[in-house]
Amino acid sequence: MRVLLVEDDPMIGAGMRSGLATQGMAVDWIMSGGNAIEALAANHYSIILLDLGLPDMTGLEVLKAARQSKRATPVLIVSARDDIGSRVAGLDLGADDYILKPFDFAEMLARIRAVVRRQSGHLVSKIESSEVTLDLASHEVRYRGASHVLPAREFALLLGLSERAGTILSRAQLEEKLYGFGEEVESNAIDVLIFYIRKKFDPDIIRNIRGAGWMVPRGFK
Repeated sequence: MRVLLVEDDPMIGAGMRSGLATQGMAVDWIMSGGNAIEALAANHYSIILLDLGLPDMTGLEVLKAARQSKRATPVLIVSARDDIGSRVAGLDLGADDYILKPFDFAEMLARIRAVVRRQSGHLVSKIESSEVTLDLASHEVRYRGASHVLPAREFALLLGLSERAGTILSRAQLEEKLYGFGEEVESNAIDVLIFYIRKKFDPDIIRNIRGAGWMVPRGFK
C-alpha cells in the first residue's frame, strides 16, 4: 500500500512515516499543499493522510483540487482542528474520514484499513478466495491449510498482488507499491520477498510470468 502523507510538522510527520513503514506501507511524506498536488498528479496512492494546516495552502484546498481533478483516492483528514465546521467542510469536499490529533496510532491504522476497504468494496477486513485469506488487521495469511502471520513487507507484496488478482505486475509496479520516495531498493528485493512467501506456503501462491512479472490467480473477492 502506497500512502501520501501531507503533514508540515517535522516531529508528527516523522513519527507517522516511521509507524506506517513498520506496517509495510510505502510512505511519500510531503510538507506543503502545492507539492502534494504535484505528487498526486504523478503517482497512484491507496490513501492520502491530509493535515489541514499547511504552510502554503489549506488542506481543504488540496482536497478540493484533488476532487476537481476527478481523483477518487481515499482521503483521511488528520488534524488538530476539532471544530464542527472544519469536519463538515472536509467531509463535504470529499474526505472519507476525519481523525483528530493527538490520536492513538492503532485507531488511525484501523481507520486507514476501513477507508481502503470501503474503496475496494470489501465489507470486512479480509481479502478472500477459495484458497487464500489475507487478514488486513493481523497480517495473517491462510493458504491451502497453512497459516502464517507475515512480516510487513511480505504481507504488503502479497496484498498488492491480491488486490489485482489475475493481473501481471512488473518489478517496477511492485516496488512502487512497497517503497516510498527516497527509499533505497536492492535489485533483488522483490525476489527475496517472494522467495520467503513461497517458502512459508507453496510456490503456487505467487506465479512467475517469465519476462513480465508476477501474479496471483483470479478468484479473490
